Amino acid sequence: MCITIIVEGKNDKSRLRRLLTEDITILCTLGSLNTERLESLKKQADSSEIFLFTDNDSSGKKIRAILRDTFPDAEQIYTRKGYAGVEGTPDEYLILQLEKAGLEAYINYPLPDPALSNKLD
Repeated sequence: MCITIIVEGKNDKSRLRRLLTEDITILCTLGSLNTERLESLKKQADSSEIFLFTDNDSSGKKIRAILRDTFPDAEQIYTRKGYAGVEGTPDEYLILQLEKAGLEAYINYPLPDPALSNKLD
């Protein structure tokens, strides 16, 4: 099964890329969604299982609405209101949202910080 996550920008993509295995395709809307860009996303996503992960701000909600019409069967992943978009969301919260979406098999979990474990000993 192919999995594609669609995000708004390159920074969102690079943020998620650090947390996900290469098995996941991450596509960007690049902020604007005209007919040509939507067709390009549909072609790139092909028959993948689609997840939409846009910012929780007004432009992110507009983009999500357009993407929902284009990909009606897509799963929705949300970031918390108040975070500076996907790129400004802490890794722990991103991981939690990816796990809720059932993508835990594709997460590159960060290694524990040895400095913290030394403090606990």
